Formats: sequence, C-alpha cells, structure tokens
Amino acid sequence: MTHRKQLLLVAIVCVLALPAYAQTKRPMTFEDMMAMKRLGETAVSPDGQWLAYSVSTESLETNKSTSQWYLQKISGGEPIQLTSLHPGDSGLQFSADGHSVLFLSGRNDSQQIWLAAFDPATGTIGNEHKLTSISTEADNARWSPDSKSIVFTSSVYPDCPAITTTDNSGDKCNADRDKAAADSKVKAQIFTALLYRHWDHFTGPRRSHLFQVSIDSGSARDLTPNAPHDVPPFSLGGDGGFSISPDSKELAFTENPDEVPAISTSAQIYTLDLTNPSAKPVKISTSAGGNFSPAYSPDGKYLAWRSQARAGYESDKFRLMLYDRTAKTTKDLLPNFDLWVDEFVWATDSTGIYYVAGQEGHAPVHEALLTGKTLNPSGIDAGEFSSLLPLPTASGSYLIATRMYVWHPAEVVRFVHGPMAGVTTTKDGKKSVYSRESDGERLTHINDALLQQLDLPAMESFWFPSKDNTKVQGFLIRPPNFDPTKKYPVKFLIHGGPQGAWGDSWSYRWNAELFAANGYVVVMINPRGSTGYGQAFIDGINGDWGGKPYQDLMTGLDYAEQHYPFIDKSRECALGASYGGYMANWILGHTNRFKCIVSHDGMFNPESAFGTTEELWFNTWEFKGAPWDYYGKPDSENPFRRWSPALSAKNFKTPTLVIHSQLDYRLDVSEGYQLFTALQLQHVPSKFLYFPDEGHFVQKPQNSQLWYKTVNAWVDQWTKGK
Repeated sequence: MTHRKQLLLVAIVCVLALPAYAQTKRPMTFEDMMAMKRLGETAVSPDGQWLAYSVSTESLETNKSTSQWYLQKISGGEPIQLTSLHPGDSGLQFSADGHSVLFLSGRNDSQQIWLAAFDPATGTIGNEHKLTSISTEADNARWSPDSKSIVFTSSVYPDCPAITTTDNSGDKCNADRDKAAADSKVKAQIFTALLYRHWDHFTGPRRSHLFQVSIDSGSARDLTPNAPHDVPPFSLGGDGGFSISPDSKELAFTENPDEVPAISTSAQIYTLDLTNPSAKPVKISTSAGGNFSPAYSPDGKYLAWRSQARAGYESDKFRLMLYDRTAKTTKDLLPNFDLWVDEFVWATDSTGIYYVAGQEGHAPVHEALLTGKTLNPSGIDAGEFSSLLPLPTASGSYLIATRMYVWHPAEVVRFVHGPMAGVTTTKDGKKSVYSRESDGERLTHINDALLQQLDLPAMESFWFPSKDNTKVQGFLIRPPNFDPTKKYPVKFLIHGGPQGAWGDSWSYRWNAELFAANGYVVVMINPRGSTGYGQAFIDGINGDWGGKPYQDLMTGLDYAEQHYPFIDKSRECALGASYGGYMANWILGHTNRFKCIVSHDGMFNPESAFGTTEELWFNTWEFKGAPWDYYGKPDSENPFRRWSPALSAKNFKTPTLVIHSQLDYRLDVSEGYQLFTALQLQHVPSKFLYFPDEGHFVQKPQNSQLWYKTVNAWVDQWTKGK
C-alpha cells in the first residue's frame, strides 16, 4: 500500500470514529424551528415534589398551536402527560393544601374554571369538574392560600348589575347584551373615549373585573363592581395583576384610575378587605408612575411590587418597593440599583426576594435581603431566566425557573439558593444566586433530540465607544460551518422597543440563529434606549430617536467591520421591526451603505402615527408632547418632524421590503402604506408583504413561514444575487 493510500485510509477511519452528532450537525431550517416544542406555563406542588408544565406544538398543516400539560417528579423521573386536561387547557395551579388543582378550559366553547383532585403521593389528577358557569367566561384564576376560594377576572359590561350567584340579573344582562351584539346585522361601533382599540383588537364596551368564587358553594361575586375601566389593566407581562394575602383575608391589585387611560401609565396598588362585602378598595401606592405585580410575603408582614417614579413614562426604571403592612410605610428595597426589576418572587421564609434583572445582554437571578442594605448584583450569568418559583425542601432551598439562550429555547431548571455550596455571599449581604460554575439541574428536555442535530453557534459580545465615548455593547453570531478564510454577508438586526435589548435569549419571531443559518454573519447592537445598561442609557433616546441611537448603530457596525475580517461590508442588509422598523426607515433616508433594508411595522411619519396609535402616552413621552404643541416652530425644534423618516423620502435609494399588518394598532398599517408609496413613486426597488390577519407580531405558523421565506429571499436577492 502506498503512503498516499495509507494516509487516505487513516483519514477515513478518523472520520468514521467521530461521534454521530458531530457528523450530522447542520444549519437550522424554518421547519426545524416550527418542529420545536415550546415551553409554556409552570407550576410546582406545595410539597415541592411535583413539577407541572405546558408544552405547545406548532402545526404548519393546521396553521394552529396546541398545548398539552405534563407532570413529573422534581427529584427525577419521566414526564407524564396529563390526559385529564384537554389540549388548550391553561393556568394549572396547585391548591395550598396540596389536594386539588385548578385550570382554565374552553370546553363547550366557554372558558371556565375547572377543578380536579390531586394525589401528591402518586401524582394522579382526576375527577375534573367545572366550577364556574359565568356567561362572560373566566380568566387569570388564582387560589386563595386557605384553598377555600379562587379569585379570577372576567370581562363584563360595567353598566349591567353586578354579577352575583344569588342574583342572576347581572349575568343575564351580560348574556343578553352579548347575544344582541352577535345577532345584530349592524356591526358599527360608536366611540366616546380613547383607547377604543388596543394592540390587535377593538376594546368594545366590556371591561375586566375581579371576581371571587367559593370552592364549596360555587357562589361568586364581583369585587370591583361598576368599575369603568379594566381591573387589573392590560399587561403584556401577564402576571395577573393581583395577589391574595396569606390569611386569605385581603386582596391586593393593580388599577389605573385615570379618566383617560390612553394617555396614562399611572396604575396604582389597592388593597381590599375580602371579609367585608361592603368594603371599598384602599390605595397604598404613592408613586406617580406605574405600579405592578403586587405580591404578599409568605409571613404576611409585607407587600412588594414593581414601581416606576415618573408618570407617563412606560420605560422608567422598575424599582422593587416594599410595603410594611403594620407600619403602613413604603421603601425602595434596592435604592442604588440602576437596572430594571423584570420579575420577582418571595423567598419561602420571607427573608428576601429573588428577582430577575436584564444586564448587558443577559437576565440573571439575584436576591435582595430585607436588611436595608444596598444590593447590586455582580457578575453576569449567561442566558435569560424567568418564571421564578421558590421550592423549599427538607435538604435545603431551591429555585425552579425557566432558562433560555440564543442557541437554545426555554427549559425548566432547578438550582440551589440560600447560604449553601456554590452560592457567593458578599459582605453587603448580596447573594449571586445562580452559580456561574454550573448550569443547574435541567428538569425538562423537550427538544434535546432535535437540537443535537443542529449547528447553532454561540453569540459573541463586543464593546465599542460611540461618537460621544459612551460604551455600547454589540453581539455577533457566525454562520454554521464557519470558515474564517471566507467573506460573509451581514444581516444587521435592529431591535424594537425602543426600550428593549438583544441578548442571550431565544426567539421564534426574530431568531438570530435562523438568520445566520443560510450563510450570514448576524450583527446586533444595543444602542441608546436599550435596557440592561442603567436608566440614563435608556433615557438617552427620549426625544432623540434618530440621533444618538443612529450614531450608536452605525459606529457599532463600523467597529464590527474593522475587527471581524470575515465580514463583507459590501454585502450588508439592515432589518428591524417596531422601533427597529422606524430606524430602518431612518437609515433609508440617511445612508446608502446597505444593499437592502427590511422594515417591519415601522413608524414612517411620526405626526400621522400619533393620531393613529392607541397608547398615546408612548408617543407623547418619546416626542415630548403632541404635534400641535410645535405648530409654528421650525422643524429643528419639533421632534415629530426633526426625527421623521418621511421628510427624508427624497433620499431613498436602497431596495426595501416593507412588512405591515392590518391588526397592528400600535403602529397603524397606514405607516407601511405611506412608506411603500414613497418608494414606488421614486422607483426604488421595493416590495410590500401585507398580513390582513396579524397584529404587531406575526404569530400564525403559515404566516410566519411566509415571513421568513420572503425576508430571507429579499436579503439573498440583494446580497447574494439570488
């Protein structure tokens, strides 16, 4: 055998000896992403033995998403599908006594609260039966700590009599009104106040109220009768907006009492005595800004919530407030902490609060002790945590949470908290809860088999000085099967918000790994306005939408081009949605460095956008007033015109894909029409992808498929000549 043949044989043997996964790693496709199961809600039994969680599955064939619940031993074991819960059932919670569960089910075309028996010894759930039969349906159900009642929300007509079990007139009034509206051939509506539509639907005459229902008798009563506005107010966070005291005698909830909710963010915290049917709510918050997510301490001594100081500013710092129920005093538990408290949960012994705070592209967990000391987290843990659930056990204390990375969708993990091995405690009493040396114990493995087949590169971080020497962070993802000797085109992603951030988290709508999968370097910058870098950095965008943020983005891309030699700066495409869509429009009129642009749901004309949006507080804050406040003043003093992409339309030259949806009431579809018209009349290569059945987010599986196909094809056309 010749030496050449020997070398060839050795090479073949070496390849065959590689692990199977190393040979089969491949770039992710859209179909792979749709095949991934999506972790939903989580709950733990009060004895700390059982984990319940929902998993949703997307179907391209049916164009729908369905969910199913599973139960498994936290100490170890295979998940058990809960057949007693139907596909689509939601909101499963264990009662405090450990012998029952509640869940929401839309069986018989009406979402109601259902109960089932739970055996903590075997994990068996059965004997399910419907608890409520309210005509306006039930949502956001939550057990009282004594397991004797449930508080929930239902959307009712405020001018109907209050719904009670003893008097059927209230429920009948609501049912009759709904039937009359459904039967009427006239579908016209008359508006007499603002916020007549919100996000993707018209609000109509019904308003969300809080109800309490007895487990034994099934009797229910409206706790906020005749309230003319939603209680609690709408929240994308979906935390329910209320909490029940440990003795089950008091309710804390969020309500925005302002007469014009379209211009107000001043939600307040109220308490209500549940033992007195004639009791009235008592306001306990004092902040002029928004107050959200009230939660009682397990010992009942305190009430905590997330609070903002400035009225009208939805992106003010979210502080962690602590209310002493006996002394009736409130304090900021983290007075020197300059990041947002995104979510929190009480420690089971009431000695501290665990919270998640976005920081420099990550969202780690930390603990604030009730010692009055200043607690500032140190160190960053990779990934993003959410859905915190404290779990006391005989051997110590644990936290259950969900964790995701940019290269891995969410899974449930368990890790130790408290003064135990692997936890760092500093002199000021701060605990960095999550051990940096460990990924914790992963309890779920819902996508392991598929993920092992995929080449999903890690995200790289880089820092650079902007024009004014402010430190700004960027991220980069290399394409699968990366070859450092090659030059790659770039997809330059611009995040929305604008008070948002790119980071180490998975997304199904703008998936950075999927954007990189077909041979692109993905570059993402967190410019001024981004969260996770302190409130001053966030405030840097106020009234300056096309100023410092634009400079940060262009400077960051310059830095990436200079420091990553595999970037082909002659083949770059800018893509953005929401504020990112606005910035894509701004870029369109201010630079020709990009081969193409994708503008999704972007603001084109701030003056027209002001008159067609629904949450008017946002535009009023960001543009420092209303358009008519600046009439007669030069454009340089008018933020609506100074930062208007429409006024730079004569400079448009870059091929642009416009995407907008009919049901987007945050940024009306007319913004997309105006942009497309300006492009077409000036003969700029352009295309409009229009969704008649989507809102601000494209969510239906087949629509999502078309979105990715159209976007990627557009970028390929102008950067790869395809």
